[in-house]
Amino acid sequence: MNHAATYLDRILVRHRELATKDERDVDQLVERCHTMAPTRGFRQRLMNDALSGISVISEIKRRSPSKGDLVVGLDPELIAVAYESGGASCLSVLTDEEFFGGSISDLQRASSACELPVLRKDFTISRHDVCDARLMGADCVLLIAAALSQAELREFHSLATDVGLDVLVEIHDERELEFAVQAKATLIGVNQRDLVTFQVDHARALRMANLIPTGVARVAESGVRNTEDAAELHEAGYHAILVGESLVTAPDPSEAVRLLRHARR
Repeated sequence: MNHAATYLDRILVRHRELATKDERDVDQLVERCHTMAPTRGFRQRLMNDALSGISVISEIKRRSPSKGDLVVGLDPELIAVAYESGGASCLSVLTDEEFFGGSISDLQRASSACELPVLRKDFTISRHDVCDARLMGADCVLLIAAALSQAELREFHSLATDVGLDVLVEIHDERELEFAVQAKATLIGVNQRDLVTFQVDHARALRMANLIPTGVARVAESGVRNTEDAAELHEAGYHAILVGESLVTAPDPSEAVRLLRHARR
Protein backbone atom coordinates (compact mmCIF):
# COMPACT_ATOMS: atom_id res chain seq x y z
CA MET A 1 0.00 0.00 0.00
CA ASN A 2 1.40 3.39 -0.91
CA HIS A 3 -0.65 5.49 1.50
CA ALA A 4 0.14 6.15 5.15
CA ALA A 5 -0.52 3.00 7.17
CA THR A 6 -4.25 2.71 7.77
CA TYR A 7 -5.67 1.72 11.13
CA LEU A 8 -6.35 -1.69 9.57
CA ASP A 9 -2.67 -2.13 8.65
CA ARG A 10 -1.58 -1.43 12.21
CA ILE A 11 -4.07 -3.90 13.65
CA LEU A 12 -3.13 -6.59 11.13
CA VAL A 13 0.59 -6.24 11.83
CA ARG A 14 -0.14 -6.91 15.51
CA HIS A 15 -2.47 -9.85 14.82
CA ARG A 16 -0.04 -11.46 12.39
CA GLU A 17 2.75 -11.02 14.94
CA LEU A 18 0.71 -12.93 17.52
CA ALA A 19 -0.28 -15.59 14.97
CA THR A 20 3.34 -16.49 14.26
CA LYS A 21 3.71 -17.46 17.93
CA ASP A 22 0.69 -19.78 17.90
CA GLU A 23 2.06 -23.33 17.83
CA ARG A 24 -1.16 -25.24 18.45
CA ASP A 25 -1.93 -28.14 16.12
CA VAL A 26 -4.64 -26.98 13.71
CA ASP A 27 -5.77 -30.55 12.94
CA GLN A 28 -6.49 -31.09 16.64
CA LEU A 29 -8.47 -27.87 16.78
CA VAL A 30 -10.50 -28.91 13.73
CA GLU A 31 -11.24 -32.29 15.37
CA ARG A 32 -12.52 -30.49 18.47
CA CYS A 33 -14.72 -28.27 16.31
CA HIS A 34 -16.26 -31.35 14.69
CA THR A 35 -17.41 -32.67 18.08
CA MET A 36 -19.40 -29.52 18.91
CA ALA A 37 -23.17 -29.05 18.74
CA PRO A 38 -24.45 -27.42 15.53
CA THR A 39 -24.30 -23.63 15.23
CA ARG A 40 -27.42 -21.46 15.37
CA GLY A 41 -27.69 -20.66 11.65
CA PHE A 42 -26.60 -17.04 11.31
CA ARG A 43 -27.20 -16.61 7.57
CA GLN A 44 -30.49 -18.52 7.68
CA ARG A 45 -31.81 -16.28 10.44
CA LEU A 46 -30.92 -13.15 8.45
CA MET A 47 -32.68 -14.47 5.35
CA ASN A 48 -35.79 -15.55 7.28
CA ASP A 49 -36.15 -12.18 8.97
CA ALA A 50 -35.47 -10.32 5.72
CA LEU A 51 -38.86 -11.53 4.46
CA SER A 52 -40.56 -9.08 6.86
CA GLY A 53 -38.22 -6.06 6.86
CA ILE A 54 -34.50 -5.44 6.98
CA SER A 55 -32.64 -7.80 9.32
CA VAL A 56 -30.55 -6.12 12.00
CA ILE A 57 -27.19 -7.48 13.17
CA SER A 58 -26.73 -5.61 16.45
CA GLU A 59 -23.17 -5.09 17.58
CA ILE A 60 -21.65 -5.19 21.03
CA LYS A 61 -18.71 -2.82 20.89
CA ARG A 62 -16.95 -1.18 23.83
CA ARG A 63 -14.60 1.17 22.01
CA SER A 64 -13.23 2.09 18.59
CA PRO A 65 -9.72 3.13 17.51
CA SER A 66 -11.06 6.42 16.16
CA LYS A 67 -13.47 7.40 18.96
CA GLY A 68 -12.11 5.71 22.09
CA ASP A 69 -14.57 4.37 24.69
CA LEU A 70 -18.16 4.23 23.44
CA VAL A 71 -19.78 2.76 26.55
CA VAL A 72 -18.08 2.60 29.91
CA GLY A 73 -19.07 -0.46 31.96
CA LEU A 74 -20.99 -2.13 29.12
CA ASP A 75 -22.77 -5.32 30.25
CA PRO A 76 -22.81 -7.87 27.38
CA GLU A 77 -25.72 -9.88 28.85
CA LEU A 78 -27.98 -6.88 29.38
CA ILE A 79 -27.37 -5.39 25.95
CA ALA A 80 -27.78 -8.77 24.21
CA VAL A 81 -31.19 -9.21 25.88
CA ALA A 82 -32.18 -5.64 24.93
CA TYR A 83 -31.20 -6.23 21.31
CA GLU A 84 -33.12 -9.50 21.20
CA SER A 85 -36.26 -7.96 22.67
CA GLY A 86 -36.06 -5.18 20.06
CA GLY A 87 -36.17 -7.75 17.26
CA ALA A 88 -32.50 -8.07 16.31
CA SER A 89 -31.82 -11.04 14.02
CA CYS A 90 -28.24 -11.69 15.10
CA LEU A 91 -25.47 -10.32 17.28
CA SER A 92 -21.98 -9.17 16.35
CA VAL A 93 -19.47 -9.13 19.20
CA LEU A 94 -16.01 -7.55 19.06
CA THR A 95 -13.43 -9.90 20.57
CA ASP A 96 -10.30 -7.85 19.76
CA GLU A 97 -8.90 -6.69 23.13
CA GLU A 98 -6.03 -4.41 22.22
CA PHE A 99 -7.80 -2.05 19.80
CA PHE A 100 -11.50 -2.46 20.60
CA GLY A 101 -11.54 -3.46 24.28
CA GLY A 102 -13.51 -6.63 23.49
CA SER A 103 -12.97 -10.19 24.66
CA ILE A 104 -13.95 -13.82 24.16
CA SER A 105 -15.81 -13.48 27.46
CA ASP A 106 -17.98 -10.70 25.97
CA LEU A 107 -19.01 -13.04 23.14
CA GLN A 108 -19.72 -15.99 25.42
CA ARG A 109 -21.70 -13.93 27.93
CA ALA A 110 -23.79 -12.28 25.20
CA SER A 111 -24.37 -15.58 23.43
CA SER A 112 -25.51 -17.43 26.56
CA ALA A 113 -27.90 -14.60 27.54
CA CYS A 114 -30.03 -14.89 24.38
CA GLU A 115 -31.04 -17.15 21.51
CA LEU A 116 -29.54 -15.05 18.71
CA PRO A 117 -26.83 -16.38 16.38
CA VAL A 118 -23.52 -14.57 16.99
CA LEU A 119 -20.78 -13.27 14.69
CA ARG A 120 -17.27 -13.16 16.08
CA LYS A 121 -16.13 -9.71 14.93
CA ASP A 122 -12.35 -9.80 14.84
CA PHE A 123 -9.38 -9.81 12.47
CA THR A 124 -9.23 -13.41 11.27
CA ILE A 125 -5.79 -13.95 9.77
CA SER A 126 -5.00 -17.62 10.45
CA ARG A 127 -6.57 -21.07 10.50
CA HIS A 128 -6.21 -20.98 14.29
CA ASP A 129 -8.46 -17.89 14.36
CA VAL A 130 -11.14 -19.66 12.33
CA CYS A 131 -11.15 -22.66 14.70
CA ASP A 132 -11.13 -20.38 17.74
CA ALA A 133 -14.30 -18.65 16.53
CA ARG A 134 -16.08 -22.01 16.48
CA LEU A 135 -14.57 -23.21 19.76
CA MET A 136 -15.58 -20.05 21.65
CA GLY A 137 -19.20 -20.57 20.59
CA ALA A 138 -19.61 -18.18 17.65
CA ASP A 139 -21.98 -19.12 14.82
CA CYS A 140 -20.34 -16.97 12.15
CA VAL A 141 -16.82 -15.68 11.48
CA LEU A 142 -15.74 -12.46 9.74
CA LEU A 143 -13.25 -12.57 6.87
CA ILE A 144 -12.11 -9.13 5.68
CA ALA A 145 -11.08 -9.31 2.02
CA ALA A 146 -8.74 -6.30 2.41
CA ALA A 147 -6.86 -8.12 5.18
CA LEU A 148 -6.21 -11.39 3.34
CA SER A 149 -4.65 -12.71 0.17
CA GLN A 150 -6.99 -14.40 -2.30
CA ALA A 151 -5.55 -17.77 -1.30
CA GLU A 152 -6.11 -17.07 2.42
CA LEU A 153 -9.67 -15.93 1.79
CA ARG A 154 -10.47 -19.16 -0.07
CA GLU A 155 -8.68 -21.37 2.46
CA PHE A 156 -10.24 -19.79 5.57
CA HIS A 157 -13.70 -19.71 3.98
CA SER A 158 -13.46 -23.40 3.17
CA LEU A 159 -12.19 -24.28 6.67
CA ALA A 160 -14.91 -22.21 8.37
CA THR A 161 -17.61 -23.97 6.35
CA ASP A 162 -16.04 -27.33 7.18
CA VAL A 163 -16.20 -26.68 10.94
CA GLY A 164 -19.82 -25.55 10.72
CA LEU A 165 -19.52 -21.76 10.71
CA ASP A 166 -21.29 -19.27 8.51
CA VAL A 167 -18.88 -16.74 6.99
CA LEU A 168 -19.43 -13.02 6.54
CA VAL A 169 -16.97 -11.83 3.88
CA GLU A 170 -16.45 -8.08 4.16
CA ILE A 171 -15.66 -6.14 0.99
CA HIS A 172 -15.20 -2.49 -0.04
CA ASP A 173 -15.17 -2.51 -3.84
CA GLU A 174 -15.69 -4.45 -7.06
CA ARG A 175 -12.28 -6.13 -6.96
CA GLU A 176 -12.84 -7.51 -3.45
CA LEU A 177 -16.35 -8.61 -4.45
CA GLU A 178 -14.77 -10.71 -7.20
CA PHE A 179 -12.45 -12.37 -4.64
CA ALA A 180 -15.42 -13.05 -2.32
CA VAL A 181 -17.40 -14.69 -5.12
CA GLN A 182 -14.39 -16.82 -6.10
CA ALA A 183 -14.15 -17.95 -2.47
CA LYS A 184 -17.81 -19.13 -2.78
CA ALA A 185 -19.12 -16.57 -0.28
CA THR A 186 -22.86 -16.83 0.42
CA LEU A 187 -22.92 -13.90 2.87
CA ILE A 188 -21.25 -10.65 1.81
CA GLY A 189 -20.96 -7.42 3.77
CA VAL A 190 -20.20 -4.08 2.13
CA ASN A 191 -18.30 -1.84 4.54
CA GLN A 192 -19.27 1.77 3.84
CA ARG A 193 -16.28 3.08 5.78
CA ASP A 194 -13.17 3.90 3.76
CA LEU A 195 -10.16 2.12 5.27
CA VAL A 196 -7.77 4.93 4.34
CA THR A 197 -9.72 8.07 5.25
CA PHE A 198 -12.06 6.38 7.78
CA GLN A 199 -14.92 8.43 6.24
CA VAL A 200 -18.29 6.78 5.62
CA ASP A 201 -19.39 6.73 1.99
CA HIS A 202 -23.10 5.90 1.75
CA ALA A 203 -23.00 5.81 -2.05
CA ARG A 204 -20.63 2.82 -1.88
CA ALA A 205 -23.20 0.41 -0.46
CA LEU A 206 -25.88 1.59 -2.88
CA ARG A 207 -23.51 1.10 -5.83
CA MET A 208 -22.33 -2.34 -4.72
CA ALA A 209 -25.80 -3.76 -3.95
CA ASN A 210 -26.64 -4.43 -7.62
CA LEU A 211 -23.31 -6.14 -8.27
CA ILE A 212 -23.63 -8.84 -5.59
CA PRO A 213 -24.89 -12.06 -7.20
CA THR A 214 -28.42 -13.32 -6.62
CA GLY A 215 -28.60 -15.94 -3.88
CA VAL A 216 -25.94 -14.20 -1.78
CA ALA A 217 -27.12 -12.65 1.50
CA ARG A 218 -26.30 -8.92 1.34
CA VAL A 219 -25.29 -6.94 4.42
CA ALA A 220 -24.48 -3.22 4.67
CA GLU A 221 -21.95 -2.42 7.39
CA SER A 222 -20.70 0.71 9.16
CA GLY A 223 -22.18 4.17 9.28
CA VAL A 224 -25.88 3.21 9.43
CA ARG A 225 -27.09 6.19 11.48
CA ASN A 226 -30.87 6.10 11.44
CA THR A 227 -34.09 4.72 9.98
CA GLU A 228 -33.64 6.73 6.74
CA ASP A 229 -30.32 4.95 6.10
CA ALA A 230 -31.89 1.59 6.93
CA ALA A 231 -34.86 2.18 4.62
CA GLU A 232 -32.61 3.31 1.77
CA LEU A 233 -30.38 0.24 2.11
CA HIS A 234 -33.42 -2.05 2.30
CA GLU A 235 -34.79 -0.52 -0.87
CA ALA A 236 -31.39 -0.96 -2.56
CA GLY A 237 -31.66 -4.73 -1.99
CA TYR A 238 -29.83 -5.39 1.28
CA HIS A 239 -31.16 -8.21 3.43
CA ALA A 240 -29.45 -6.92 6.57
CA ILE A 241 -27.58 -4.05 8.19
CA LEU A 242 -24.81 -4.41 10.76
CA VAL A 243 -25.10 -1.57 13.28
CA GLY A 244 -22.74 -0.87 16.15
CA GLU A 245 -22.08 2.60 17.50
CA SER A 246 -25.56 4.10 17.07
CA LEU A 247 -27.16 1.13 18.88
CA VAL A 248 -24.65 0.61 21.65
CA THR A 249 -24.80 4.32 22.56
CA ALA A 250 -28.60 4.65 22.18
CA PRO A 251 -30.55 5.62 25.34
CA ASP A 252 -32.87 2.64 24.62
CA PRO A 253 -31.04 0.04 22.47
CA SER A 254 -34.12 -2.18 22.26
CA GLU A 255 -36.30 0.58 20.79
CA ALA A 256 -33.44 1.66 18.49
CA VAL A 257 -33.32 -1.87 17.00
CA ARG A 258 -37.11 -1.97 16.64
CA LEU A 259 -37.13 1.28 14.66
CA LEU A 260 -34.39 0.07 12.28
CA ARG A 261 -36.04 -3.29 11.78
CA HIS A 262 -39.26 -1.69 10.55
CA ALA A 263 -37.74 1.24 8.67
CA ARG A 264 -39.72 2.10 5.55
CA ARG A 265 -39.38 4.83 2.92
